[in-house]
Amino acid sequence: MDFPILSSLILLPTLGAIFIFFSKSKSNTYLTSKYLALFVSFANFILSLYLWYLFDPSTSEFQFLEERSWIKGFINYKVGIDGVSILFIILTAFITPLCVISVNNTIKTRLKDFLVAILIMESLMIGVFCSLDLVIFYLFFEGGLIPMFLIIGIWGGEKRVYSAFKFFLYTLLGSVLMLVAIISIYWITGTTDVIYLYSIGVDSKYQNLLWLAFFSSFAVKTPMWPLHTWLPDAHVEAPTAGSVLLAAILLKMAGYGFIRFSIGLFPIASEYFVPLIYFLSLVAIVYTSLVALMQEDMKKLIAYSSVAHMGFVTLGIFTFTQQGLEGSIFQMISHGLVSSALFLSVGVVYERMHTRLIDNYGGLVSTMPNFAVVLMVFTLGAIGLPGTSGFIGEFLILMGVFKKSFLVAIIASLGVILAAAYMLWLYKRIIFGKILKNEIKKLLDLNKTELFILSSLVFPIIFFGFYPEPLLNTVEVSIKDLIETYNVNLKINLMETK
Repeated sequence: MDFPILSSLILLPTLGAIFIFFSKSKSNTYLTSKYLALFVSFANFILSLYLWYLFDPSTSEFQFLEERSWIKGFINYKVGIDGVSILFIILTAFITPLCVISVNNTIKTRLKDFLVAILIMESLMIGVFCSLDLVIFYLFFEGGLIPMFLIIGIWGGEKRVYSAFKFFLYTLLGSVLMLVAIISIYWITGTTDVIYLYSIGVDSKYQNLLWLAFFSSFAVKTPMWPLHTWLPDAHVEAPTAGSVLLAAILLKMAGYGFIRFSIGLFPIASEYFVPLIYFLSLVAIVYTSLVALMQEDMKKLIAYSSVAHMGFVTLGIFTFTQQGLEGSIFQMISHGLVSSALFLSVGVVYERMHTRLIDNYGGLVSTMPNFAVVLMVFTLGAIGLPGTSGFIGEFLILMGVFKKSFLVAIIASLGVILAAAYMLWLYKRIIFGKILKNEIKKLLDLNKTELFILSSLVFPIIFFGFYPEPLLNTVEVSIKDLIETYNVNLKINLMETK
């Protein structure tokens, strides 16, 4: 295919952002900017669906390859996708227009600048999932910090500056070591081309240090315990659209990085550090679930639940089994949908009550019955109830973990029980019970825009819960090839050791 579809997906939102930024229309600037951003983001979503239509899931080869020389003899702009990356591109393109629509009531000032930041974020996030050169990946990966820093720092809550700097410093410092590792890989192999590195492999004597350097970045971004403390603060202070992008996409970039680079480039080190990953993941699942039970702020509770859910993801990835890896990817897609829905739901009631404290609610089912129904679907999706997308991912992950360690699987299963505890407890306290505050009696149910946004998330959560085949078929061959390559590399290393 001659048409550069991946570059188009990356560049289109940025071109839209530039057009919005320099537009000088003074009449109805609010509507003009919003409709332009919506048109661009929706067009990108349609283009991503077309990409999925053209994609061939029967091969593990990278498809739609584009390569251009950037810094001659050193860095090439190289992009391409396989079954792992395409789903994250579609998720990004799906969530962005919903974020644009959601700005109706949430952004009161500098709307044009906010929409520009959202669109640039989309370009950078899609670039992460397409990159097939380590330097290009790093630039996209770190570039996303800047618009998110501005989104939190300018349009966030009272402690927005503190939270923005905490987010920025945590993630930037974690990634400095990854940059050093990328430079080291170029020094060792003479290339940063991911496909070529897959074919030649990285010398086993360097793998442990390089793996730890990449881990320092991915562990912060996932985030894994004990490097998760920036996430609740960032979520609480971020505007609704910022929280949605942070939970739905930014956290998934680290999970994708573990699959693409930690396992793909450093299989021997990945095997060596499995106990470390299992320990940190189990602590994240159990500890942050218990912390979530104690939260009084709805956003903080959902933020801690995200850490627990991503603990399942890292567990599944490092089982190196078909079920575990497929389950992790499915869980990341599902969590992207469910967490987006939950943060948008919090935004709905926050705009009416101007508080996120759980104790200030109760009895919403009487005044907002439609909201109570859609929130129930999202709550059940977060719990992983059969019939929702959350069940498929967790079930496959636990199957993969059981194959590796019965004890680890049993401890991880506690996370499912604890998730039911804190999510149902949250739902009960804000939806049921007596109406104790007069303000709640005056609340209006979902308007047409809110109903459209939340319904757009209800559909895939239920659809993929009953029919996961489209997602699983897309990743199956790529995961199979990744596992085979991983096993071959381990055998070669064992033979060399002997």
